[in-house]
Amino acid sequence: MNTMDSSPSEEQIDELVIAQAKDDAAWEEPVRTKRPSPASLTLPPDLVARAAFFARLHRETSTEDWLARIIQERIDLEEAIFVGLKRQLGTQNS
Repeated sequence: MNTMDSSPSEEQIDELVIAQAKDDAAWEEPVRTKRPSPASLTLPPDLVARAAFFARLHRETSTEDWLARIIQERIDLEEAIFVGLKRQLGTQNS
């Protein structure tokens, strides 16, 4: 027997949720989550001065925004290289 056939449709689920919306007994306790606090890094003053220079050169509104963009670009690059190397190793070992 396929369990997919016995699953309620999206419309049936919507009707059930609407019917139980104001019935507190029909719901579980709310799930509380916390947003992670932003990380803080300490950088050497000479590195900050160099970053500020390049942020101004690239007409970025703040050094922090420029650094965030550069870090994101570098992480994307590193991830792409890592995936490529894994794929290459996988084909060599096959």
